[in-house]
Amino acid sequence: MFPLNSSRQMAAARALAAISFILLTAAVARAQSLSVVPVNVFLSPGQKSTSLTVTNQGSSETAIQIRAYAWNQKDGDDQLTASDEVMISPPLTKIASGATQVVRIILRQSPQVRESTYRILIDQIPPPAELGVVHMVLRLSVPVFASPAIRAFPDVQFHLERADGQIYLVGFNAGILHEKIRDIVLSTSDGHKLKEDSKGSPYVLCGATHRWHIVVPDSLPLTSDTLQLTAQSDAGAINEQVRFNAAR
Repeated sequence: MFPLNSSRQMAAARALAAISFILLTAAVARAQSLSVVPVNVFLSPGQKSTSLTVTNQGSSETAIQIRAYAWNQKDGDDQLTASDEVMISPPLTKIASGATQVVRIILRQSPQVRESTYRILIDQIPPPAELGVVHMVLRLSVPVFASPAIRAFPDVQFHLERADGQIYLVGFNAGILHEKIRDIVLSTSDGHKLKEDSKGSPYVLCGATHRWHIVVPDSLPLTSDTLQLTAQSDAGAINEQVRFNAAR
């Protein structure tokens, strides 16, 4: 720390701070802007190909890599694994500023007895390094749902769990089609409304389990074994009582 009576040291400190400010402001952050449509891809029974369109909304040309992954859920978490079940064309391309690129998605084999799910990852490839410039690149993730040959429905069954002092709403999808759950609210018998704070995927894939963390104020002890669940799904409104499981 500089003594207050040392004017020379104070001047040196101000000069050093000015140099540091110049060095910091010399690092410019640049980011491209990409958009993709549609944001969800649905393949009807027997359909093996479709496409999506990527638009470069940035001010300069950008290069992208497109890859397909099998998408599953385990213990409530999304898992992506490399897969050759889906072909992408082109897998690498450059898009001029303001231009678009059509990406073909080709499914090698249509599912028969349950929905198949994939994710298409679109990654920007960083441009050559520039002195004093930090390039920020984007990743877009597009879900792909391929419907089976038979008539398919989701069947999400809910219960509540306590773990490590926290409360979770748990949904298990016993159906053969995914479900999307949103706007989750749990209500107590005396009218208190509890909401989930999860920022993850709203999807419950077929045969998979999803967990939503429920925020409960410390001042609100939960003594009842049941709560009222309201939510929205692709199939319509959800309004049902849910119970804590036996392992508490």
